[in-house]
Amino acid sequence: MLTKIFGTFIAGRAAVGLLVIRLILGSGLAMHGWGKIQNPMHWMDKMPAPAPGVLQLLAAVSEFGGGLALVFGLLTPLACLGIICTMLTAAAKVPPPDKAYLNLIAAPGYELLGHYFAAALGLLLTGPGVLSLDALLFGKSPRRY
Repeated sequence: MLTKIFGTFIAGRAAVGLLVIRLILGSGLAMHGWGKIQNPMHWMDKMPAPAPGVLQLLAAVSEFGGGLALVFGLLTPLACLGIICTMLTAAAKVPPPDKAYLNLIAAPGYELLGHYFAAALGLLLTGPGVLSLDALLFGKSPRRY
């Protein structure tokens, strides 16, 4: 079943590129989620409108655990889905900028959310590459690009 989810893993130079993306994205998310995983159900308590504890826990696990999963290339599709959902939720919660015009790209918080979202979506669509635990555990013959 899982081999159908993963398909064929990308090899060659493209696999090295996917590894670099996974390492940077995963380590950034893990560091971003480290403080949240320390107090997973109450890290938003000082915010004006905190989310319920269960949702805070899901976000903490998604960022910290999903980040670590990406670093190792383990269960990459699941990690990417969690990250994408977390970034979409965070984007909905980030208040708009205090300006006469709405500049979503440069607004505080939106840029980083956009980067995490785009990278996770890209990895979800391409897969982790042959340089991953997913390829080792669920791999077929590699594709070269």
